[in-house]
Amino acid sequence: MTKVVFLVSKDPVTEHGGDVELARVALRLAAESFDIRAICLSDEPPGDSVVDVVKGGLKLQRIVQHPVNKVALLTGALRHRRSLVHVRFDTDELLTAIEASDDDVFFCEHNYMAESFIRSKHFGKKGMVINTINTESQVWLSTRGMLGKIEAPRLLRDELRVAKLANAVGCYEIEEAEMYRANGVPGARFMEVTLPPIEQIDVSQTGRRLVFLGGRDWPPNQEAFLVALRLWPRISEGIPAAELVIVGAKKTGSTDPVYPAGVRDLGFVDDLPGFLKTCRALMAPIKTGGGVRVKLLDAASQGLPVVGSGPAVGSLRTLFGMPTFDDDDDFVAECRRMLLDRDAAVKVGNDLYEVNRNHWEQKRPQKAVEGLVHAGLGR
Repeated sequence: MTKVVFLVSKDPVTEHGGDVELARVALRLAAESFDIRAICLSDEPPGDSVVDVVKGGLKLQRIVQHPVNKVALLTGALRHRRSLVHVRFDTDELLTAIEASDDDVFFCEHNYMAESFIRSKHFGKKGMVINTINTESQVWLSTRGMLGKIEAPRLLRDELRVAKLANAVGCYEIEEAEMYRANGVPGARFMEVTLPPIEQIDVSQTGRRLVFLGGRDWPPNQEAFLVALRLWPRISEGIPAAELVIVGAKKTGSTDPVYPAGVRDLGFVDDLPGFLKTCRALMAPIKTGGGVRVKLLDAASQGLPVVGSGPAVGSLRTLFGMPTFDDDDDFVAECRRMLLDRDAAVKVGNDLYEVNRNHWEQKRPQKAVEGLVHAGLGR
C-alpha cells in the first residue's frame, strides 16, 4: 500500500482553526486509501504517538515548534532571499524527521511546509504534493498592515517557486488554482473538499435569530463584525424578537462597540453545534477574502442557511450554488427574508444540505485527495 506522510504546520490534536479542521478532513480521506501518518510542528513534547484523528488511529510524530526569533527570522530571510514565513517553517528538526522517513509521497499542508523536504535527500526521488490551504501571500496582504504589503510579493514568489517544484498542487479556491496554472504550475487543481454531512438542523424550529461566527483576532472577521453591527438596525427594523448573536473570541485589546438593540455578543460557546441548531441563518458580510471558509462549510454540513458576500463564499458558489450578496441593500434584504419567511429559510437550508450530502455520496472529496496523492506518484 502506498505510504503517505502529511507535513502539517499545526498539531492536529491540540490546535484549532480552519486550516487544522481541513487538514483533519484530508487525513481522514487519505486514510481510506493509503497507509498514512503525519509529522507536525507542535508545542507539545516531541515524540511519536498514535492519536484519535482518523479511524483506527493516526501515527503522529511531533516536532518542536520554536518560538519566533525575530532577529534570526530577518537574518535568514535576507541570507536566503526568502519570505519570513518560508524561513520560519524550514527547520533542522523537521529536515531530520523527513530524511528518516521511508514514505512514498510527502503531502505538504501549506506551501511553506515543503521547504524542509526540498532540502532533504528525498527531493527529486519521492513524490511531493502541496495542499495550499490558502494563498498565504494574500492573507498577509489583507491582515498584516505595512509588513504584509512588504512581505506579500516575497511570499508569492516563494509560493510559486515551491509549487513549481511539486508533482502537483491542490487549492481550495478555483481562482487560486487558475493563478498557479497561469504562472507555470500546470499541475494545480481545485480540491473539492468540504466537511462531511452531520445531523441536519431543523430550521423550521428556529426563532428569528441570525448568527455571526468567527474569531475577531482575524482582521477580516473583525471588519465583517463591524459591518454586521452597522447593518443590523436595517435588518431587524419592524421584525419582532429579531436577534443577532455574535459567536467567537473578541479582538485582543479591543474596546466593545455600542451594540444595537437585539445584538448579543456571546464570545466563546461551549456547545457550538447545539447553539447553531437554534439559529435561522449564518450571516457573513466578509469584505476581505484570503482565509479558509470553514464556518461556511460547517453551515453546509448541517443545512444552516448562509447569507454571504462574494469574498465570504468564494468558490463555494460553484460547489453549492450558493448565492452572494455584496450590495448592502441586497444583503439586508436577504437577511430579512430569512427572518421573516421561515419556509424560505427551510428550503435554503435543505437545498444546501442536500448538495453537500450528494457531494459526499459521490465521493468527490475522497477522489480529490486520492488524485493529489496519485499525482505525487506520477499516475
